[in-house]
Amino acid sequence: MLDAFDDLPQVRNLREHTYAGLGDTVVDVGCGSGRAVGELAARGARAIGIDLDPAMIEVAIERWPTGTFHVADLTALPLDDGSVTGYRADKVLHTLAEPERAVAEARRVLAGNGRAVLIGQDWDTFVIDSDDPELTRTLVHARADGMPSPRVARRYRNLLLDNGFVDVTVEVHTIVWTDAACLPMLANIAGAGAWLDGQVARARNDRLFVAVPMFLAVGTRAD
Repeated sequence: MLDAFDDLPQVRNLREHTYAGLGDTVVDVGCGSGRAVGELAARGARAIGIDLDPAMIEVAIERWPTGTFHVADLTALPLDDGSVTGYRADKVLHTLAEPERAVAEARRVLAGNGRAVLIGQDWDTFVIDSDDPELTRTLVHARADGMPSPRVARRYRNLLLDNGFVDVTVEVHTIVWTDAACLPMLANIAGAGAWLDGQVARARNDRLFVAVPMFLAVGTRAD
């Protein structure tokens, strides 16, 4: 599902946009299968991937041998103070009960004037066309409520400001699907049943519409 999402041209463009200004030593936390680490390494950066899931790190090492990968907690990175010029957290802070601890850790490992980039979706703001809007709303909110921090993306700016970052900016990039590529994500939200069957039929008839706003916040660690 993550591979299908990351392969979308809109997502690829957004990912490349997040690489700007990260400098020559970058840590990508919640790196998953390591795509961003591999792409950053190809751009000449020393790229370090961190993920709590050993299975994901195994995949990352196999796919992207030019990167450096560690199994570690986002709130306790195996990095020295001020040792990186860029910090990137993509679609991961919603998995943490206390995402502010990860942002504080970002500040610790960043050198002066280092750049922090936070990217992710707000799980309450998925837009899905369906024949049953009330059920759709219920399903989206139920999936959100199963996350430790489903609405953290709308807090990105304040999290950065609260941890001493300056020049904080926020952008919203909306990812739009109109084909079957998003069906695994919809299945993840709703599970099997009549609602998902309706979405499958929409995809088959070229009537599918799903939009997910992605929030991108950037801040600089004050020197």
